[in-house]
Amino acid sequence: MMKRLVPGGIVVLLAAGQLALAQPASAQATVGRPAPALEEAAQAAAQLPRLRSLLVSWRGSLILERYYGGARATQPANIKSASKSVISALVGIAVSKGLIKNVDQRIVDFFPELAKDPEPRKRDITIEDLLTMRSGLESTSGREYGAWVQSRNWVRYALAQPPTDEPGTRVEYSTGTSHLLSAILTKATKKSTWQFAQEELAKPLGFSLAQWPRDPQGIYFGGNDMLMTPRQMIRFGELYENGGRLGDRQLVPRSWIEQTAVGRGRSRWGSDREYGYGFWIREFAGHKSFYAWGYGGQFIFVVPDLDLVVVTTSRADVSQERRDHLGAIYALVEQMIVAPIQAVDGRNYADHER
Repeated sequence: MMKRLVPGGIVVLLAAGQLALAQPASAQATVGRPAPALEEAAQAAAQLPRLRSLLVSWRGSLILERYYGGARATQPANIKSASKSVISALVGIAVSKGLIKNVDQRIVDFFPELAKDPEPRKRDITIEDLLTMRSGLESTSGREYGAWVQSRNWVRYALAQPPTDEPGTRVEYSTGTSHLLSAILTKATKKSTWQFAQEELAKPLGFSLAQWPRDPQGIYFGGNDMLMTPRQMIRFGELYENGGRLGDRQLVPRSWIEQTAVGRGRSRWGSDREYGYGFWIREFAGHKSFYAWGYGGQFIFVVPDLDLVVVTTSRADVSQERRDHLGAIYALVEQMIVAPIQAVDGRNYADHER
């Protein structure tokens, strides 16, 4: 039977057919009930020419894993700006270890040159302001991105941007802001961001994180171009879905995860979502979700009250169809993944609203 998925006015026809779920036996053993039927989601995904992978983890079990367009499970994807969410996790770990005092610590402690800056507002910028994109500085994203990444010193360039708002007030999405966090991690941990991520995040999660690009001073890019396989992305999402706990180890503080999902404001990049600690926040079918979002359709969706994590990777090239693709992913997640899982989960959201 043919059905229609309507993402923002774009009609996607679903082909008929059957799908073998990724790990149905494991899922049933863990959950104690049949895994949700996600055949329609996989069929819809196959009709999206830019999509390269779709993975669904429910209650800690991978119940759907599909690859498209020649992509493979072992092939790392450039997760683009979803890197910002990983950087946020690393900052949370650094805070928990006392390497960074707290989120209220002012960044002038790490960039003493700001003490001599003629603009006093820059000295009031805190770690939390960087995490929530509320530094008050002019953005280095959008039209300014090219000039920033072509500059000789990315950190200096980002810090040199003129203030447009008071720190801690308005969300202004800026990759340069996130890159400052990588520079801070490098100074605070006395290790490269990659080494710290490898030791404190990737290794405990059971994988090795590939090295990714660095700025002219050798600081690993703090807001873009990380490389992860879809399964590694799922592992990262599951960590957040589990409140930062891995077995008997609290890898990322639970309080950090909770603060991640608190919206601090809306960006001009999207009025239907808020921004927290390096994650975007919105609802899907009435369920609160926070998610990592990278250019072109690289996503790690976490829906805590359904114990659900959804990962997609996509082509990241520039094209006119990109925006329609994003709308199709949102619709697919909401209508064909969240809804079926909600039905199987058997919960009434009105009784479990957070």
